[in-house]
Amino acid sequence: MAYIFVVDDEEDIRELLKYNLVQDGHRVATFENGSLCLAAIQKEKPDLMLLDVMMPSMDGIEVCEAIKNNPENEDILICFLTARSEDYSQIAGLEAGGDDYIAKPIKPKVLMSRIHALLRRKMKADAKDLISQELKINREKYLVEKDGEEIQLPRKEFELLALLVSRPDFVFKREVILEQVWGTDIVVGDRTIDVHIRKLREKIGEQYISTVKGIGYKFNR
Repeated sequence: MAYIFVVDDEEDIRELLKYNLVQDGHRVATFENGSLCLAAIQKEKPDLMLLDVMMPSMDGIEVCEAIKNNPENEDILICFLTARSEDYSQIAGLEAGGDDYIAKPIKPKVLMSRIHALLRRKMKADAKDLISQELKINREKYLVEKDGEEIQLPRKEFELLALLVSRPDFVFKREVILEQVWGTDIVVGDRTIDVHIRKLREKIGEQYISTVKGIGYKFNR
């Protein structure tokens, strides 16, 4: 779903975070220090970073400032990892341009909840999802146009389409779709997804959304 950097000088924490993120369907790269992380960003930018504050040589605050000083990186989400006693680090991290922080010891359920919330924020903030000759989607205005004509979509259909469009050709698992579109507070069945997909296909065309049997759905580029 997202490309995520994990930057922490403790190997066991890097492996714990990577395991949970990969299980959730994300692509993950890990780094033991800030210098390696900054070098990697020059090759491919992540959608989000989990960045430890207290690291030797170059701490997380310095890494964050180096990233945010480049306008090309302003859309990278940064979530700091801090010890519970580091109130000053949490404040400094947010002032440096961080988007959130997670206190150690890290609980996997809390981690994933915060990650999902940050990615939803990023998704809603991006108003340039897809612009082609046939189909235009604008998340900011909740508008969908096909061949110049506006298509009215109920909110959940729009959010489902926006999620699929966020990563063309990427297969979204059913459980990830349920989590991202309907959240964890509402209990819905797999059939709910199928019905919404069918309605979307009727409105925008069959060719845009493919079913990957036994796994989920993807938006065709």
